Amino acid sequence: MLAIIRYSVPDARTGEFAQQAREILDLLASQPGYVRGRLGRSVDDPGLWALVCEWEGAGFYRRALSAARLVMYPLMTMMLNEPSAFEDVDPPVSPKLGSR
Repeated sequence: MLAIIRYSVPDARTGEFAQQAREILDLLASQPGYVRGRLGRSVDDPGLWALVCEWEGAGFYRRALSAARLVMYPLMTMMLNEPSAFEDVDPPVSPKLGSR
């Protein structure tokens, strides 16, 4: 499953946010069921950031959020209030090998 948590970050807090988001990713990475994750920033709106993770299932993600809530708390005022958990409906698409 895919987890996407979006944040609206004021310019003055960009450095602080990026550091704290990396700490969140490190903590999430230590949790059971974590597959991979990354932090991204919108190319069209530099104030919009996304913490994106893949999990083996929704239960793993929910338990990881519970374990990470104290680390995530300082950024909650910038978090967009929207659903964050998405189930896979199609298998991942990989680039074709050998194509140019």
